[in-house]
Amino acid sequence: MRRLLSSLLLSLCLGAPAAHAGGDATAGAQVFRKCAACHTASEPVNRVGPSLLGVVGRPAASVADYSYSDAMKAFGAAGHVWDEATLAEYLLSPKAMVGATKMTFAGLKKPQDIADVIAYLKAPPTAK
Repeated sequence: MRRLLSSLLLSLCLGAPAAHAGGDATAGAQVFRKCAACHTASEPVNRVGPSLLGVVGRPAASVADYSYSDAMKAFGAAGHVWDEATLAEYLLSPKAMVGATKMTFAGLKKPQDIADVIAYLKAPPTAK
């Protein structure tokens, strides 16, 4: 029984997508093009969506000069922080995590794309 439980736990851990591990920032810059119509990650300028410059580690709904939806404000007020795990879950299906936001993007379906975008968000090139 103990061996079965250990095997089950090991397979769950190994089989779980680690979307935030091992991303490629260069590839993430390419994937981020899907986001760039509404967001920037290289400068503190809001577009349709808030700037994502410095988003990794930042509390949700915390860009002072952006008008967030009530749903995103509540998500932020609940103490959520955009760490790598939260971003990975959100990028897979934004509406599943925060239902009534302004964001219309359906999400990224490939775990590697998610990992790459997170790597890019951690170290985007700065605007010149």
